[in-house]
Amino acid sequence: MTYLSAERELPAGDPLDLIEQIVAAHEWPYDRQSAGELTVFVAGNWAEYNLHFAWNGPRSASDFGGLQLVCAFDVRIPKGSHTPTYELLSKINGQMWLGHFDLVEDEGLLMYRHGVLMCEGQTVTSTECENLIEIAITECERFFPAFQFVVWGGKKPDEALDMALLETVGEA
Repeated sequence: MTYLSAERELPAGDPLDLIEQIVAAHEWPYDRQSAGELTVFVAGNWAEYNLHFAWNGPRSASDFGGLQLVCAFDVRIPKGSHTPTYELLSKINGQMWLGHFDLVEDEGLLMYRHGVLMCEGQTVTSTECENLIEIAITECERFFPAFQFVVWGGKKPDEALDMALLETVGEA
């Protein structure tokens, strides 16, 4: 997924400028709402993903800031499906090493979240930013079928997770 070389690394500061370069290299549509926010639209195999980046930089040597990524699915979870969805979220999040899935109950919006702590003077590389994006999309693609099985297929969370993570072996 690497599109930028080390020669194009930006100096310490705003990681959104670097992310904007990566997004442009992929030719993904995006919107820079403000100096601290960037939204990217990525078509996956299962859904359209809206990746929203928020940057809150440290203001002093003793302060810390962070880069937050929220990757929302282009799908709404109906109110009657929230309980089994929460059970599935718990099972999925227990398997995740980075980030977690969440459901905004009022809106029925399903999303992946991940944050990176950054202290003054710290910066990120293009590789780190690309990995952040790739992990978010990969995890959303990996678990999207499980959410489909629970919400629209009427499957129990354990069964949906097993079906979604089933790996085929051999040839037909």
